[in-house]
Amino acid sequence: MNTSLPDLFSRFSTLRVLVIGDVMLDAYVWGRVERISPEAPVPVVTVNRREVRLGGAGNVLLNVQALGAEAIICSVVGTDLAGDQLHQQLIERGLNCDGLIRSASRITTIKERIIAGSQQVVRVDTETDKYITHAERTQLIATAKSLIPSCQVVIFEDYDKGVLSHEAIAEITAFANQQNVPTVVDPKKRHFLDYEHTTLFKPNLKELKEGLKVDFNVDEPGELAHIVAQLQSRMSVLGTLITLSERGVFIDLNGEQVQLPAHVRKIADVSGAGDTVISIAACCVALRQSPQRIAGLSNLGGGLVCESVGVVPIDKTRLFEEAVRLGI
Repeated sequence: MNTSLPDLFSRFSTLRVLVIGDVMLDAYVWGRVERISPEAPVPVVTVNRREVRLGGAGNVLLNVQALGAEAIICSVVGTDLAGDQLHQQLIERGLNCDGLIRSASRITTIKERIIAGSQQVVRVDTETDKYITHAERTQLIATAKSLIPSCQVVIFEDYDKGVLSHEAIAEITAFANQQNVPTVVDPKKRHFLDYEHTTLFKPNLKELKEGLKVDFNVDEPGELAHIVAQLQSRMSVLGTLITLSERGVFIDLNGEQVQLPAHVRKIADVSGAGDTVISIAACCVALRQSPQRIAGLSNLGGGLVCESVGVVPIDKTRLFEEAVRLGI
């Protein structure tokens, strides 16, 4: 049963949300190009400033926090300088680090963008996709289990960087189900079919096709619903939320199917929209909202953040005002 929008937005602040997965640093180097290197035919970027931000699952934490809920990270990062910077970013933003595990045998993922003027010149990724060790996986599972009973929803934020594995997903999901804590999933390719018995599974259209190794015409009535029904039967998930980019979203949950068109907006940057969608969806699932409300608010929030350049968390006030205007 849906609550009123004012009550729903107020109740977001009562939630504790556990985000399990791959947290990383987004690094930016801004500068200008005035010459070509004499060493190779590449531009020389003279640096003006540098900045680091939370990336990966970190952006989900920031979106959950922006909604007013307490966001708790459960992940494994290195004991390197990037890990120190990531930890400091979490602290500076008032995020709960109780589930952050530091590993001397692992590097922290950094995605560094070199930008000259408004043009990205190159991106440099420092990362590994190797699985965390058995001991670290055991610690991750134990940490998640210690935090889940005090949380109202779990988000699996999977970027295929090795923190999540079949074993960890299965054991954490089973425990969350025992505790009656819903699980919401943002999957990637490697573990796409491993999220059995979760509450709400949220791939985008490309991930759905690749994960199931199927192709279909999303514009043909009934084809998407048929594929989603196959997915839910195969994985025994309670519900599915498919993001369809310019086509909007499709949800199948509790026997109800809803497809909503995208809101017409001036798109500046689609980066991070999926993180906003899953954050809003998870908080709505935790508060037992209807499929129509879950899809409607998530779709609206994903569109709103696309109006800003760069990865930014949702503006709760604007989301509320737009939701009231649209009668969501």
